[in-house]
Amino acid sequence: MTPAQMTKGMPVEVLAARAGEQRRQLHNDVAELRSAIREQLDVRKQVGPYVFPASGVAAVVGLVFGYALTGLFTD
Repeated sequence: MTPAQMTKGMPVEVLAARAGEQRRQLHNDVAELRSAIREQLDVRKQVGPYVFPASGVAAVVGLVFGYALTGLFTD
């Protein structure tokens, strides 16, 4: 059954009400999707728990690199 056959004989008001409801539902779905994407791409929220461990690793790597570089020039 084609869409034209399904809507044949239905009042225009019913079709307009359905279209309006579908537009509202689509708008709500898009708004929800945008909100979810914005939350997933929030850098501060994603990086926050890893700041201190990453800082510790960077400090250790810098310390090791510094000692290695100093060892090259002191011998």
